[in-house]
Amino acid sequence: MLIDRAVVEVRSGNGGNGAISFLREKNLPKGGPDGGNGGNGGSIYFVAKKNINTLLAYRHGKAIIAKDGEKGDKKNRYGLSMPDIYCEVPVGTIVYLEDGMVPLADLSHDGDKVLAAKGGKGGRGNASFKTSRLRVPRVAENGHPGETKRIVLELKLLADAGLVGFPSVGKSTFLNVVSKANVPTADYPFTTLTPNLGVVTLPDKENQFILADMPGLIEGASKGKGLGFSFLRHIERCRVLVHMVSMSGERDPYDDYCKINEELKDYGASLESRPQIVVATKMDMDGASERKAIFDKKLGFASYPLSSLTHDGVNPLIQKIYETIQNTPEFPLFKKEENPEFKLYVAKEEEEPFIIKRPSAHLFVIEGEKVLSQYNLINLSTDQGVAKLLSYLTKIGIDAALKEKGAVEGDTVRIGDFEFEYSE
Repeated sequence: MLIDRAVVEVRSGNGGNGAISFLREKNLPKGGPDGGNGGNGGSIYFVAKKNINTLLAYRHGKAIIAKDGEKGDKKNRYGLSMPDIYCEVPVGTIVYLEDGMVPLADLSHDGDKVLAAKGGKGGRGNASFKTSRLRVPRVAENGHPGETKRIVLELKLLADAGLVGFPSVGKSTFLNVVSKANVPTADYPFTTLTPNLGVVTLPDKENQFILADMPGLIEGASKGKGLGFSFLRHIERCRVLVHMVSMSGERDPYDDYCKINEELKDYGASLESRPQIVVATKMDMDGASERKAIFDKKLGFASYPLSSLTHDGVNPLIQKIYETIQNTPEFPLFKKEENPEFKLYVAKEEEEPFIIKRPSAHLFVIEGEKVLSQYNLINLSTDQGVAKLLSYLTKIGIDAALKEKGAVEGDTVRIGDFEFEYSE
């Protein structure tokens, strides 16, 4: 079963807390601070592997969780850093952030990898805070928090050319003739339920290209009708589109041709700008030549005749496909401004380090990403840790801001889970 889209949650590990410890041994009664640093939390990567061809492992929206780093210990022992997690995905997978569908990476080569969630850095133990002026530090850092993200994985098959057209126009039959794909075929619509790939070798036995057979499109496919909407994304990597139109007489060939082109345009990935080879299929049917002549007149150019049953026209067609591929550059999947290879720096005003809210007359709450990030790193289990927090708040101007907000002696000030009384 081809699963080509999945949404997963990734959670990297938190860094371990630094330790507060003092060396006390028989011969070293005043050995000084020896609290070690915490270990780093595990990070989460996605890695492209050529031996995987589906996102089946991620289909149920599982959470991928890395372990937290261990806390530091006495005698300057560092906490254990946790191993990173490498999640294997098929080559051709696009990794997005679900929020805004921001592309993180196009894993289009075997071994490509992207960091999806970075593990938190371990906090420093009190041994790291010892200075010539502070000989007995009773302060340490908590570990940096990990990251939690919702990730969208989309598989877009790696093919040089793609077969498009209405159901039952002979796409799968042609792929079977020119490759060893062995795609099931039958005389009814939507025989092909998933995209299929085949390696086509030219008559010279030296050159090859990859051809993709897409499930049949119908009018409205770009809006979710039929099977086409789920698989149109796989055409995005194709440099050349081979548009197959049946000459069996069951439908109007030119009308079908126009409708498929309209669906490709409505899909919105500039598919209509790809080089397109128009092929008149089922030329072994009675009256096919006459229908092709009328079709070509409406097109304004000659389509390529093909009979997969008798193999007439097969070699000229695959030669034409190969030559067109060689003369067509790859199409980028992203616009320049959203391509991961390009970085856009936008000047913006400096973010305020804190915000003070007043939910009640005598309660003030300090919020803000910057101030809370620093607060989370401070170990408040000791008096020095509390003093360090209050010193930091004073340094960034909390006292003046509280006074401006109307704080008076004895009012409660809260930051995170920590509360203290305001004093002038």
